Amino acid sequence: MSRTKGFPENGELVVCTVTSVKNFGAFVTLDEYDGKEGFVHVRDVATGWVKYIRDFIREGQKIVCKVLGVDSSKGHIDLSLKSVNDHQKREKIQQWKNENKAEKLVEIIAERMGVPVDEAYGMFGEELTEAYDTLYEAFESAVAYPKEFMEEFSGEWIEKFMDVAKENVTPPFVEIDSVLEMTSSAPNGIDHIKKALNAGLKTADDANVTITSIGSPRYRVVVTASEYKDAEEIMKKVTAKVMNDFTAAGGVVTLKRESK
Repeated sequence: MSRTKGFPENGELVVCTVTSVKNFGAFVTLDEYDGKEGFVHVRDVATGWVKYIRDFIREGQKIVCKVLGVDSSKGHIDLSLKSVNDHQKREKIQQWKNENKAEKLVEIIAERMGVPVDEAYGMFGEELTEAYDTLYEAFESAVAYPKEFMEEFSGEWIEKFMDVAKENVTPPFVEIDSVLEMTSSAPNGIDHIKKALNAGLKTADDANVTITSIGSPRYRVVVTASEYKDAEEIMKKVTAKVMNDFTAAGGVVTLKRESK
């Protein structure tokens, strides 16, 4: 059960459980807001004409909706299912699962400290949710950057928090890739390509970088890092070295970003 209180904001995405389906719409409970009731009108269930509403929504189903309007005085929350695309749904469900996991981890910490869960939230939970977008991000940060985390936060809870984070949370990462197209008219052109690619890999030091052939003359460079800005810096350094060395050897090289 989420600890989020109050009412959601207009435009917010929320995780809901369908409780009742009628011809005119569906009633749901908002999992993150103490089970407050919301309503999805049939016109907001799907694009186009909905002949049989149960073809799109059914009792007991977990759905992600967009908040259209909130009347806190009457407790009314109007929702739209059709306004949420598949990508938004996946991201929201994952965030919701992560927050549920974070709350379970707080319970473990509280148990190890021998204090009530509410007291644990008072000791560190509220502080962390103010410092991070979500509580789960605090656990991820503790694992990815333990030294920095312990410099920023302190207290009798910190040791137990770090232990539980390391035991249960995988550090976050991002992956970006580029394609280098490398051609050379020199008789030993392939040797120049290999030499330039190896030189690029060496500039990465201990960073997670791989370069693979995807069909001559194209080579994919993949960089994995904990943060996007770090991945970008590594990618720029590696590809710049490859391009400079290969051009100096008389080759022609172009760079294409595949994804971000």
